[in-house]
Amino acid sequence: MGDERTPDDTPDDGPGAEPDWARRKRLADVFGDVLPETTGDDRAPREPTGDRDDEWLQRQVPPHHG
Repeated sequence: MGDERTPDDTPDDGPGAEPDWARRKRLADVFGDVLPETTGDDRAPREPTGDRDDEWLQRQVPPHHG
């Protein structure tokens, strides 16, 4: 079958292999930070604001649609 290697099959512990932190930094520079460090479940709930989106939307409805 020959030497058919995919990028996932290449060994990472060779003399020219980059450390994990360098790989993560390089990927973050290219693709950005895809996932946040914390999720909404991990954070404290936000205080409700006085102007909710539904209220704003209702104020935008023309009188003849009310």
